[in-house]
Amino acid sequence: MSAALPTIVIVDDAPEVRQLMRTRLRLSGRFEVVGEGADGHEAIDLAARHKPSLLLLDVSMPKVDGLEALPGILGVSPRTRVVLFSGFEEHGLVQQAHELGAAAFVEKSVPIDSLIGRLLDIADDSRSPERPVDSEGAAPPGDASVLDEHLERFREVFDEAAIGMATMTLTGRLVRVNRALAGLVDRPEGDLVGEQYVRLVDDPDGVVQRTLERIRSRRVDVVHFEHDITGAATPRKVRATLAPVRDSAGRALYVFMQLQDVTSEHAALEQLRRSEERFRLLVETVEDYAIFMLDPGGHIVSWNAGAQRSKLYTADQIIGKHFRVFYPPELQASRHPEFELEAALRDGHYEEEGWRIRRDGSRFWASVVITAVFNDAGVHIGFAKVTRDTTQRRRLEQERESALQALAQANRELESLNGRLRQTADDQAEFLAVTAHELRTPIGLLSGSAETLSRHADELTGEEREELLAAMASSSARLRRLVADLLTAAKLQSSEFEMKRQPTRLSSVLTDAVTTVRSSYPGAELRVAGPSDLVVSADRDRLAQTLENLLLNALRHGEPPVAVTFSADHDMVRVRVCDSGTGVAPEMRSRLFERFTSGQARGGTGLGLYIVRQLARAHHGEAFYEPPTPSDPAGAFVLELPLTAAGPHDEN
Repeated sequence: MSAALPTIVIVDDAPEVRQLMRTRLRLSGRFEVVGEGADGHEAIDLAARHKPSLLLLDVSMPKVDGLEALPGILGVSPRTRVVLFSGFEEHGLVQQAHELGAAAFVEKSVPIDSLIGRLLDIADDSRSPERPVDSEGAAPPGDASVLDEHLERFREVFDEAAIGMATMTLTGRLVRVNRALAGLVDRPEGDLVGEQYVRLVDDPDGVVQRTLERIRSRRVDVVHFEHDITGAATPRKVRATLAPVRDSAGRALYVFMQLQDVTSEHAALEQLRRSEERFRLLVETVEDYAIFMLDPGGHIVSWNAGAQRSKLYTADQIIGKHFRVFYPPELQASRHPEFELEAALRDGHYEEEGWRIRRDGSRFWASVVITAVFNDAGVHIGFAKVTRDTTQRRRLEQERESALQALAQANRELESLNGRLRQTADDQAEFLAVTAHELRTPIGLLSGSAETLSRHADELTGEEREELLAAMASSSARLRRLVADLLTAAKLQSSEFEMKRQPTRLSSVLTDAVTTVRSSYPGAELRVAGPSDLVVSADRDRLAQTLENLLLNALRHGEPPVAVTFSADHDMVRVRVCDSGTGVAPEMRSRLFERFTSGQARGGTGLGLYIVRQLARAHHGEAFYEPPTPSDPAGAFVLELPLTAAGPHDEN
């Protein structure tokens, strides 16, 4: 009787990865797959239930990640060999896995046959679990590909970046950090790998955990917040930017973080505030030279030489009188002096500038400060009043006001520029993260599926072959669309975009676009209606790209069936694309046609609708979104193009 096969449990939050691993392990004939799970909680439950020989465990998963679940798995099934399976490559992560009791650490880029062989070795290994973790990396140098070179360049940029960067699991555990981030938190890079980021920050309000929860639930794509660093050698405040990297289904795979030191910025703002306060006090105490006291009712009780020079009253002439005598008749009639005292008593002090009257009846422009005065027992005993004559300086103030307005305008323009620069940095970070993931996933699935079909075609079931072929077709189409969108967006931004416009029959181009889109969504229902004789002046390839992007957007972010109608409206042709979903959320409508806006976070680069509008305008047309109506509850995306008189046109 043959020996029983080693049992294995697969835990990964990506169902397509679990499907591929399950198929290859079955085809190998060397393992029995007894369970599958999508997060750390399920991994612990499966280990307790099956006590498997091996457990293949992803690192970054929602709720509970692989590193957090590892001790719990070994606690319920000590004899299970746990193999961490991750897309991250970091020596410190391997060390962390060893300390937690993992049997091995394998990168997801390793060839599947090598992985199966490695699993067999681990299953047969009878050495102590205290041995160092084995780490299986990528293919040998001789098998390096262009993608490997690009990934290596990305790692170099990541490691050498001047701004702090890190990748985290969905629960906030650091799995890769660069030197800049390690310097910000005053910790060695190796010590940070495997650490929960929340332990490095002063976050009494729980902002970090709430942000990660919003990312996992798909409610947010990019979040900025500031916090203090805990345990740094010197007090330090940083601005954190968190952006999830999602798969084509919109699931968050991991979190990309940027960390920027804003300590100096905050210190400069505080220094400016203090400087302004000192300047205000200096003006009040040095230049405000007419100083006298009032009783609680507003009667003058003291007088100094400066007040006499300013008001032209001697102490004998003015003490005991109400201070309203210094105000013009119209202000006395409106009880403005009494209002000043009420405001000073309520707010602690009162300041204003206005006309005042000297003893000889002449007017002067005065700056006035009235402060409520209290004794040690807190009893109100009167007011201190400081007045300075600024008549001669008023003209200078008016001239300075014009200069200040010009300065304020320049400052607003500078703030606007700074805002655009910050947004550009955010866009670049998000673009790098999204593009890297969008390339890696389809290439990996194409490679794995093609190898499986090539080597095991006769052993596969019909359903397995259909699944693998469908995955290859979808991945190929996804790569073609990604390359086309990236090239078009780059040309549009660099002003190198060229178009070859000629009379083109709209129905012919739309038919081709529908055929192309159906290759990626074979089961989706697309309805097309409109006259066949409408001709527009267009670059056929660019018009096809525009229509394909509109249809893909409707299928990716809406619900089938999708209805496409087109008709002539005066001198324009209107193409309306309506799906059967719930429409675009109001908060997203103003950003639909901006770069890197990915709608409901269901994948893609976020360039599709941006390219649609830019190509429409290049054709002297427009693209926009019509909000929902009773007849169109999902709203409609509209493409308008100039109508061309019938004549010779492109039928290809």
